[in-house]
Amino acid sequence: MYQGGLNYMRYSVSDTAEHGDYTAGPRVVTAETKAAMKGILTDIQTGKYADGWIKENQTGRAWFEATRKAERSHQIEKVGAQLRAMMPFLRPVTITDEEVNSATVSKNA
Repeated sequence: MYQGGLNYMRYSVSDTAEHGDYTAGPRVVTAETKAAMKGILTDIQTGKYADGWIKENQTGRAWFEATRKAERSHQIEKVGAQLRAMMPFLRPVTITDEEVNSATVSKNA
């Protein structure tokens, strides 16, 4: 995506994945999705997002850390790791909990 946009992404994936983009994409990116994205942009532009993130940090990051932990153990992460291990053209990267915790401490120090 960052190298060549949607066209390069579609060129880079299988024809099956490209077909899925054309058929499923419009079902996922709907008027409701676009409205939600617009709302998120408004939160960013008005400072509402920043205010919430600052408050989260000032109050100990409980929601953020709980969400981070849940997302790191999500099924998609487990399956993704298995799939990446089967792809010889990749150099799969796995971030451990210790690395995440260490990076968090370093960033907040």
